Amino acid sequence: MSKQLPGSQTGVSIETRKIIAEPPLYRVILHNDDYTSMDFVVNILVMVFRKPEGEANRIMLNVHKNGVGICGVYPYEVAETKVETVHSLAAENGYPLKCTMEKE
Repeated sequence: MSKQLPGSQTGVSIETRKIIAEPPLYRVILHNDDYTSMDFVVNILVMVFRKPEGEANRIMLNVHKNGVGICGVYPYEVAETKVETVHSLAAENGYPLKCTMEKE
């Protein structure tokens, strides 16, 4: 956007640019434990993270075998809400499922 300076008689214009930064992204991570059922983890991945059944099973097995699995990458507020939702659903169902987020 170009503007003419008030009182300017030389025809000099100033160009103003707005720089919009992308919001930082956060990985949402599920952690393995000895109590949460595999079916519950798959259901969480399908319901909370909107993963297709096959991908949910793959992530669940990754959590089971490697101790952690990435559920997705989101802006801070979305990641925080998903972590809280997982913890609420796990507690309601009597599971100690741990879900965290870390900056990408």
